[in-house]
Amino acid sequence: MEENTNNGVEEHDSIHGEGTQVPVLDPAIPSGDQTVWADVSSLLVSACNDLQDGELICGDNFNLFAAMSALEIMDPKMDSGLVCKYYSVDEAIEEGAAPIPLSMNKTVDVHCIIDVMDHLLSCEATWHKGHSLAQTIFSCIYLLRSDRTSSHALLSSYCTVIRSTCNAVISVVSDTRTHEEEDLFTITSGLPLRKDGDEKCLSMLNVIEETVSRQLHACKSPSHKKRSVEDIEPLQTNLDLEEGYCKAVLCRLRFRKHFYHVLVCLRRAQGRGFDLAKKHIASCLVELSNILKTEEFLRSNRKYGMHENQKEDDTTASGCQPIGFDSTLNTRLSAPTPPRAIKLLCWKKAVEYFQKLLHDLDFVCSHPIDSSFEDALRFVVEFQKLQPDLVARSHLQLLLVQDGKFFGRDPMFAVICKAAAVPEITKNQDIQKNESFLHLCQLATTLLKILCTNTAWQRRQLGKILQDWRIIHMQLELALRKEFEESKNISMDETLFMKMYKHILNWIEEQTYWIAFRFLILGFELELYSPSEYCMVYWYMYVILIKLGEKMHLRMITSSETGKRKGKKKKDSVKDVSKDPPIPPAVLLIQCHIYLAEGLTMMIAALRNEHGVFQCRGPFNTEQERFTQHFEHLQKSFIPDHVSYYSFRDYTNHAQFDTLIMSNYFKEAQRIAKELRTSFSNDTNRLAELRHLEQVAEHNGIALNLVSRLGSLDPSLKVSFEFNHHCHFATAVVKRS
Repeated sequence: MEENTNNGVEEHDSIHGEGTQVPVLDPAIPSGDQTVWADVSSLLVSACNDLQDGELICGDNFNLFAAMSALEIMDPKMDSGLVCKYYSVDEAIEEGAAPIPLSMNKTVDVHCIIDVMDHLLSCEATWHKGHSLAQTIFSCIYLLRSDRTSSHALLSSYCTVIRSTCNAVISVVSDTRTHEEEDLFTITSGLPLRKDGDEKCLSMLNVIEETVSRQLHACKSPSHKKRSVEDIEPLQTNLDLEEGYCKAVLCRLRFRKHFYHVLVCLRRAQGRGFDLAKKHIASCLVELSNILKTEEFLRSNRKYGMHENQKEDDTTASGCQPIGFDSTLNTRLSAPTPPRAIKLLCWKKAVEYFQKLLHDLDFVCSHPIDSSFEDALRFVVEFQKLQPDLVARSHLQLLLVQDGKFFGRDPMFAVICKAAAVPEITKNQDIQKNESFLHLCQLATTLLKILCTNTAWQRRQLGKILQDWRIIHMQLELALRKEFEESKNISMDETLFMKMYKHILNWIEEQTYWIAFRFLILGFELELYSPSEYCMVYWYMYVILIKLGEKMHLRMITSSETGKRKGKKKKDSVKDVSKDPPIPPAVLLIQCHIYLAEGLTMMIAALRNEHGVFQCRGPFNTEQERFTQHFEHLQKSFIPDHVSYYSFRDYTNHAQFDTLIMSNYFKEAQRIAKELRTSFSNDTNRLAELRHLEQVAEHNGIALNLVSRLGSLDPSLKVSFEFNHHCHFATAVVKRS
């Protein structure tokens, strides 16, 4: 055996599951009926017991690369398994796996249909979480053979709207290309996703809904038990249970109808369907609440598949196993499908998933479509705090970028010019044809798309595009120098043209530093930094934030000056020369972040220098190697210039508590946070951010005073850092061991 120090290889302690068999093959006998199978479970268990964490088998023909590509036994995405109840859909139908009607007893029949509806909801939520269609929704035989349900109006209409919903979701995820995060999501594997007449799914559903609604209304009347309703056929034969079953069916049908409407409305260009989508979202949430209320009724009236106790992994409200499902059927139908059965989300978890999805989509609908590029970036960051799943993030990206335009309406070049506060001369169409400007527009579009991906994918992609933003800045800077050198007699138009270049160059730098800052803080969300590395991370945040604040302030000053020139006379401009413009609130907020980052850097550095804690020690990587690993993308792009590991060491080597107390970093951050409350009084998100920053500054200030006063006198005093007030600014916790 050879010890493995590569963190990229997954570690497995044991193999669980049924006995695993492998064929013992005679080279002269082809694989087939004469293959002999031998149980190797004991061999595998023995191997697992001998292997310790971090070890792998090493042989002449089995190296580290082979181990990373090896089969993971019992992994549903890699191990095909041998258990297969039916070898084809036709065989399953012949064996009675998907009867029509589901039962000869009408009461049992409607109960079975509700179980099918619930199980499909669990399948759909599991699919949204990244598993394949073949193993989730299309494990339903009634969907695989839609012709079987033609005589059953309720089941047929429900299956039709399920297919239409799947198509709508696949369409938006494919169009935004967010499916790259989950390789299996959009693979249809030749499954029957589209059928003639699916476009009429809502009309079919409305007919069934109206019929069930009339029956519900009829069974509520006082004379219902005394007389039979001739013009309405009841769902089942027990009149005492009719109302409960009608309500259970109705809320499930109405949820499907409103959810499909939500998906359709969200696809309308430029957010035109948002108002209607919000109404349908509210209706969906009501129906989901009603669905949850039916659990007690369905469990108390189970007619088949009885269970004594409720199980946490039940995929139906009644707790019964649904009829008409087999997750192994598509093993032979579609090669890309992971063949071993997966674990579905339970019914309650599925309902919770859709409740969260709807709240996330409602948040997307709240975004004003006339916002600026900067506002859009801030909105996406706030949206990502909700930890949205793939479908919700796809709809947000579809809103922000449609046909290469901002909100599907504004050309990206015009958006950039507005964000950079460039002069009106930029309306000249010839400038847009410049190759560098075209590339810049593509980068801005790509940035919006990346911000809509999941956290891990987002951080990787942000690190990669940093160099592209740096290169485009260099290209435009060279173009500006060339224009300046070639212009001997600079006219007014040419002066404005150069100012446009300067404004855009400053804006590019601002976005570059914003991306770098986002790259760093996502590391906290992904828990990529150890406490011993916090010092270097906060130091790098500090140097990035200084540059970001400078570029943001410069842009805001030039923007305000441009606005003043339009409405002022020449004699008024002389009076304003001596006046210093107030620092914008957005820049002050960056300054608050700077004080916190610098304060944490120096506090941790002082703990290292005076108490020898939070040192980067270990048998594998030195501190410099860790610095390179964490900030490789920033270093390669020279963000900022002249910053290296030695800069960090020089800055922190002499940090002491005596000088740190005098600097008052945390007090300054707390003061700015308090002052900014009035500036952001109408922005609830910013007010919440300020409150958290103030708490971090206050607690760290107290901890700093405590450690500086008692640290050298009390060796039992221990300092740790927690993220209980802010997601990426740590709070020091001082305790006695």
